[in-house]
Amino acid sequence: MSANIPVMAQPVSLQPKSVDQAGLSQQALLVTMRKQRIQDFFFHKITMGFSLIVLFVLMGIIVSLAIGAWPVFHAFGPSFITSLEWDPVNDQYGALTAIGGTLVTSFIALVIAFPISFGIALFLTEICPSRLRQPLGTAVELLAGVPSIIYGIWGLFVFAPLFAEYVQPLLANTLGHIPGIGILFSGPQMGIGILTAGLILAVMIIPFIASVMRDVFEVVPAVLKESAYGLGCTRWEVVRKVVLPYAKTGVVGGVMLGLGRALGETMAVTFVIGNSHRLSWSLFGAGNSIASTLANEIAEASSTLHVSALFALGLILFVITFLVLSAAKLMLMGMSRKEGAK
Repeated sequence: MSANIPVMAQPVSLQPKSVDQAGLSQQALLVTMRKQRIQDFFFHKITMGFSLIVLFVLMGIIVSLAIGAWPVFHAFGPSFITSLEWDPVNDQYGALTAIGGTLVTSFIALVIAFPISFGIALFLTEICPSRLRQPLGTAVELLAGVPSIIYGIWGLFVFAPLFAEYVQPLLANTLGHIPGIGILFSGPQMGIGILTAGLILAVMIIPFIASVMRDVFEVVPAVLKESAYGLGCTRWEVVRKVVLPYAKTGVVGGVMLGLGRALGETMAVTFVIGNSHRLSWSLFGAGNSIASTLANEIAEASSTLHVSALFALGLILFVITFLVLSAAKLMLMGMSRKEGAK
């Protein structure tokens, strides 16, 4: 009878790795770290280069505009900004008409577009049924992508005749008889003019502002709104006390985006503003803007002063945009300081 002889298991070696293997591992780690440092270095320099390109391009634009505008400022001085005369035949130029038209049309557009865009964004995020939210949001975004010349053609051939036939007489017979503001709604009812340009701009910038506001409102955490509803707040109270304080920076950003497009819009305004170098108290009257003046005359400018005057208008438009954006930034900083004080 044979006995089972147990087989002893081979002992597991618990000895550490050899010195050569440890050295190779350490060397591989050093090589990897060196590669990572090189990659980080190039990544940092490349991204910084991209940022500097934007800065250099901006500075180049400013310098180019300043150099091009110098002859007309040297010839007319500050009176170029305050003068109404624009006479290329006699080389007499003043920018006040174009500046006034730009500011008035942009103001009209913003006053009309802001509440409508705000209502659209709130409806899409807070009230709209889920089955309609995506189609309506897509429609708003598609409107933002329509080329400006399409708005201009529609405004000239469709909106302006209807505006002259139905809206301008109504405004003249109602608001035109109110003392003080009646002068704003007097004058020829041709369908084109400052007010028409402002309305077309409002139609153009509504999709931009509404899209930005909608995206900002959707970022508000749902738990904040649900907590407010749980405390008994109404929908308007939730919007006013929860959504708006949380998203105010994005709201201002959306408004500034729309205002920036309104200030610099060219083709749509050129079609419907009337392109007249006159400054009138009537919103029905024809006028001009900086962008429409540049579009109409840049190809025909022949004299040195004429070309320089157009460069000066571009520089003034740049300064106006910069001041508007700076004012918005300062307003946001002031709101942040007040919240910190509270």
